[in-house]
Amino acid sequence: MSVPASTTHLQGFTISSDNQTWVEAQALIDNNTVIVFNPQMSNPIAVRYAWGYNPVCNLYNKENLPASPFRTDDGDLLPTKDAGK
Repeated sequence: MSVPASTTHLQGFTISSDNQTWVEAQALIDNNTVIVFNPQMSNPIAVRYAWGYNPVCNLYNKENLPASPFRTDDGDLLPTKDAGK
């Protein structure tokens, strides 16, 4: 996993502690694991990547192909309009 050389951090992640309210998250790569967090959310239960109407995202695999949008929850399929602001 990687990010483009022109970028210093991962973009496109949101997290939730209740599957209803989604906030922008910070993310980093540690070996082969993406660690997603938000300092103001102590107990996130779900994460979404590139889940929006026009997401800015930059996670790539070792072949330099972009990661597909994904989510770990089973909530509403449509993103909230405030996520990622």
